[in-house]
Amino acid sequence: MTDGFEVPGATATGLLPTVVGRVAALADRLGVPHRQVFDVRRLSVASGVPEVVVQALLSGRPAGEPDLQTRFLQRLDLLRRTRLKPNGRRYTQQEIADGAGMSRQQAGALINGDRRPTMEHCDAIQRFFRVHAGFLTAEDPEALAGALQRSEQELLQQLADRERAAAAASADDPFEQLLQDHGVRGIAWRAAQLPTDQHRDKVAEWLDMLLESVKRPES
Repeated sequence: MTDGFEVPGATATGLLPTVVGRVAALADRLGVPHRQVFDVRRLSVASGVPEVVVQALLSGRPAGEPDLQTRFLQRLDLLRRTRLKPNGRRYTQQEIADGAGMSRQQAGALINGDRRPTMEHCDAIQRFFRVHAGFLTAEDPEALAGALQRSEQELLQQLADRERAAAAASADDPFEQLLQDHGVRGIAWRAAQLPTDQHRDKVAEWLDMLLESVKRPES
């Protein structure tokens, strides 16, 4: 550790590009713009990582890594600026102290950087601000990967909802249901295995009859 910075763990650093790739692929599949899923400000608020560091990490550039104390102060400052009271104002030191179960002197010393936080302090403050475990302590690549994984879950839910809607729509359409149940590729593959053109013509004839029987009504 030098000048308040340390080298991030290899596992945390290696996970981020993988998650970025998965999120980008999901966004493309759903037609969601990359600028939306990779919005720097939103990811900064969600992860606690400074915007300039989020931008660097998403671009694959090294950004250094603050030590635990510096990281704690950065993340706590972000919480106080972005997790506000219902009236739009910041929580006071006394309110944080009361909510986290510590004295006002303890809270003030932590907020001002005069006291090194323990894991108990971090857990209590995270519970008060209702953020996930590790928000105040995770290394920057790990914190950003975690925020992107939560975005990934939201995109997966959107994809599941879309597929359920498509399945429900096809259930009301005999033509679509036929194609869904058997699969065009499956039918084509089976027909290709038949020994002669005469056999394949029989399959085509049968399919024509079947499709005619479930023909959509004229609009």
